[in-house]
Amino acid sequence: MLSSRIITAVITVLSVAAIGLLADVAVAAWGLNLPTPVSPIGRDILELHNLILLICLIIFVVVFSFMFYSLYAHRKSKGYQAAQFSHSTTAEVVWTIIPFLILVGMAIPSTATLINMEDTSKADLTIKITGYQWKWRYEYLEHDVGFYSNLATPRAQIEGIEPKGANYLLEVDKPLVVPTNKKIRFLLTANDVIHSWWIPQFGAKKDAIPGYINEMWTLVEKPGTYRGQCTELCGKDHGFMPVVVEAKSPEQFEAWLASEKQGQAKDTADAAREWSKDELLAHGEKVYANCVACHGADGKGVPGAFPAITGSPVATGPVTAHVGLVMNGKSGTAMQAFMNQLSDLDIAAVVTYQRNALGNNTGDIVQPAQVNSVR
Repeated sequence: MLSSRIITAVITVLSVAAIGLLADVAVAAWGLNLPTPVSPIGRDILELHNLILLICLIIFVVVFSFMFYSLYAHRKSKGYQAAQFSHSTTAEVVWTIIPFLILVGMAIPSTATLINMEDTSKADLTIKITGYQWKWRYEYLEHDVGFYSNLATPRAQIEGIEPKGANYLLEVDKPLVVPTNKKIRFLLTANDVIHSWWIPQFGAKKDAIPGYINEMWTLVEKPGTYRGQCTELCGKDHGFMPVVVEAKSPEQFEAWLASEKQGQAKDTADAAREWSKDELLAHGEKVYANCVACHGADGKGVPGAFPAITGSPVATGPVTAHVGLVMNGKSGTAMQAFMNQLSDLDIAAVVTYQRNALGNNTGDIVQPAQVNSVR
């Protein structure tokens, strides 16, 4: 009875080992492997992962095979007696040297991959990434182009009023656009707390730390849309900070870059003109998405945590004080400064919206030129 149980256990272990050897095929089909990489670093990481997993599997099979053989071949029913010795110098030397050699063999490809991951030299494009609660800012340093990327999932989906979309919490209003087959150097920092920028298919993940610059690189080999998230617990609504990258051919990227420069020139011209109240309210409603997390979609806030905008002394008081609070924030509170996050037009529109919507009706209109004078 005992021997049959041992044989069954050995067969089970060997069956599991055989399945493990098919990991690249079967596990990938089940969706349990790492995402298919689209960059050299991502591919190196996947190959290293599979190599180490294979080494661990071989060690598992060898060790447990010896163990089960010993249990079976030296069982009491066969009359074997336990050896009477305290230690074996030969055995100790062997089980020290073999693990040492295994670790050295694992360290060589690991070190080569790590060195390659840190080599950001000879980049074709440099992009600065700044983390904010809860958005990203991307700046193309060689091209003087920059923008913010915010969560685009509708609030109704988040609150369960509407069905969840296919890319729930993994969609943004403006994705990062990069060219394919070009080495891209990323400089990462943060404006408030520690964030972490991560795209699984790139094999790219790095912390964005206030007052410090981290760097990493990637080279995207295939056009497409790639999604990730902030992987640092950066505060309330941490899960509402997705990363979306669109990889385009170099020709398409250049066309997009030219379009962005034209758009930014138009934004500068728009900020210089007079806006009607209706225009400001319409634009301000969109910008107010930055405020919803704390103040609520209805402006009533969260009692005891975040103040209401509806009927508040700020939204119904002096306009200058309201603009100053939005621009400079309030120390010691969750109210962050939006001076460097929003344009003059954005600030003028959201202040106008807060003073004439959400239950308020002051009739005040704030123009971008007024914000610019405060700035």
